[in-house]
Amino acid sequence: MIELGVIPNARMAQAFIDYLAGLGISCHAMPVEQGVKLVLANSTDLIRASEELELFIKNPNDPKYLQASWDNGDAGVKFDYGSGGLGLAAQFITGAGPLTLVIFAVCVLLFAVMNLGFGNQVYSALSFFNAVPGADLEQIWRVFTPSLMHGSIMHVVFNLLWWWYLGGKIENRLGTMPLLTLLLVAGTLPNIVQYFVSGPNFLGISGVVYALVGYSYLMGKRSPQSGIFLPDSYMGFMIIWLVLGFTDILGVSMANGAHIGGLAVGLLQARIDSRNSRHIKH
Repeated sequence: MIELGVIPNARMAQAFIDYLAGLGISCHAMPVEQGVKLVLANSTDLIRASEELELFIKNPNDPKYLQASWDNGDAGVKFDYGSGGLGLAAQFITGAGPLTLVIFAVCVLLFAVMNLGFGNQVYSALSFFNAVPGADLEQIWRVFTPSLMHGSIMHVVFNLLWWWYLGGKIENRLGTMPLLTLLLVAGTLPNIVQYFVSGPNFLGISGVVYALVGYSYLMGKRSPQSGIFLPDSYMGFMIIWLVLGFTDILGVSMANGAHIGGLAVGLLQARIDSRNSRHIKH
């Protein structure tokens, strides 16, 4: 059997399986933490099925998929659409890998400590090089550590929800190394860009978040069999959010340099990984 990809929604997966059945392609479903894994019975169907999956991801509401469910409904598998007995905490843990969870916990811990009266000490220890008088290049961690600090509850919640949602899928589906690469590269280079744009006083993991957004979106377009994708509507929202950062509408200062730099990193990494099938776990 050949793994085709992962669809996060069981109902969507069933519609696609029914559609493949109408094309004479035998596909089975296996529940996994990320949703539903699609498995082909015959390796000879992989190319055609991959092409159809890419089209399905782009437009899952196409009426032809609903019609396929009516025509070929018996070809599918019955799913349990509930939580499968998992509690909220268990779903949170299984929906992400160890790196995702560690960075999530570190960001939450630093935010809590900063808001318990130790903000100046934490910022002094972890801010960008030039933010602290006398800091030198021996304190190399300062290139990355601003990504771990956040200034408000909305800031940390918004960023960490995206980090968990996208980072968890990447780590569970492709492994820890692709996510670690994105974290380190997008957590440093965009910070340097942001420094030259506005100076050393910035913080937040949003540069990495934009890297995950760009990575997930382009991987879905170029390598749908990887099971990593981001709907057009989500990508559109993040682009609008990025553009609004250059205006005064939001009423807050945005790390626009880090956002653009992170997005570029994610898109570039997706181009590399989509050409290299060894990054995809089978």
